[in-house]
Amino acid sequence: MVETMFDLPVERQIFYAVLGFSWTVYLWEAYLSYRQRRIYRTTTHVPQELGKIMDSETFEKSRLYQLDKSNFSFWSGLYSETEGTLILLLGGIPFLWAVAGSVTARFGFGPEYEITQSLVFLTLATLFSAITGLPWSLYNTFVIEEKHGFNQQTLGFFLKDAVKKFAVTQCILLPVTSLLLYIIKIGGDYFFIYAWLFTLVVSLVLVTIYADYIAPLFDKFTPLPDGELKTDIEAMAKSISFPLTKIYVVEGSKRSSHSNAYFYGFFKNKRIVLFDTLLEDYSPLNKAGESQPEQPESDETSSESKAKPKNKKQGCNNPEILAVLGHELGHWKLGHTVKNIVISQMNSFLCFSLFAVLIGRKELFVAFGFDDSQPTLIGLMIIFQFIFSPYNEVLSFCLTVLSRRFEFQADAFARGMGKASELYSALIKLNKDNLGFPVADWLFSMWHYSHPPLLERLRALGNTKQD
Repeated sequence: MVETMFDLPVERQIFYAVLGFSWTVYLWEAYLSYRQRRIYRTTTHVPQELGKIMDSETFEKSRLYQLDKSNFSFWSGLYSETEGTLILLLGGIPFLWAVAGSVTARFGFGPEYEITQSLVFLTLATLFSAITGLPWSLYNTFVIEEKHGFNQQTLGFFLKDAVKKFAVTQCILLPVTSLLLYIIKIGGDYFFIYAWLFTLVVSLVLVTIYADYIAPLFDKFTPLPDGELKTDIEAMAKSISFPLTKIYVVEGSKRSSHSNAYFYGFFKNKRIVLFDTLLEDYSPLNKAGESQPEQPESDETSSESKAKPKNKKQGCNNPEILAVLGHELGHWKLGHTVKNIVISQMNSFLCFSLFAVLIGRKELFVAFGFDDSQPTLIGLMIIFQFIFSPYNEVLSFCLTVLSRRFEFQADAFARGMGKASELYSALIKLNKDNLGFPVADWLFSMWHYSHPPLLERLRALGNTKQD
């Protein structure tokens, strides 16, 4: 008689169900990526409706860039899935827990010091992840991003940055985890409420201090100088009662020529951050090209000293920057930020509540090789990462759909401020600067795109013509 999965012990059923779902998700993602790669390979000419928006040279550059990124994503994803499977099959998690126990025992801490052992385990796990991920990160930065003119880092800067990120992460992760484990241990029957409140406070504190204390460890932030742009931003913020206190320019150009803008802060203390690569008047790539004769871009030219031809400057002019910020402030005015926080915290509370129900189930621990102990940190990992994975996939898709809806609403808000034409041209410029490919497979974009495709956004803004 052939033994089916349902004839196996419940522990093995759980294990194989987790493994099977993980590979199902991977194969689904691989299928979607294959559909999008087919678009990259076959769409070699600018579609007619894009003729007035994108020139053939930029279209081809963006096609090749996205194709390279997609191929890289396939191989890195396959490696990641294979590594995760081997870790589960070979008992990597209980092995690392035992190693952490051996380390703590050397310093005189026995099994009763579970939180100490958990912190050693967490340090070893994140170190392993950082080391195995380093070659992929190096290839992405110094081969793909370098090839397509985005990378601005030296190897020394990259490695120093990686070490700094690891150190800062540990400084935050270890104290937060130890306190969370302690709260779960002493919280009694309602520990899940205290654990949820603790994570809520931590997330709010991190959001508050990130740009002021954490981000400056990696990038240089300088106040936007007095001038027309600053005056116009302050006037726009005042017109919608946005409590703006500071405007910063961040030197993102020292690591990448990709551009971005965001705001942060709570209550009456909001700050706006603009990447120097977003600002036409600040981008070092434009300044680098000013001293050189105007000439077409060449693949052989260094990305750091590349001359930008006339009308192909990187970044946006001041009216376009105001339109982009009009979109960002629309997210605030329409309550998108608060809604996202509420959804996130409702989800967090639900997960901790279910965790409280499941943490006592010994079969969950046995399924992953913990026959004699039930460490709280391992319980968090098993339940949040493995058991909740189907729910997490559904939630992620729903949030992606909601995000696209919010983006359309924020565009409409900017249009209502009379900035449709400027936002229209800004979206086109930013798409060119970041080599975004404007043609997407419908299923891939539906599942992955948190922002609507370029053409959909331009159509929604109306038939505003670019100058």
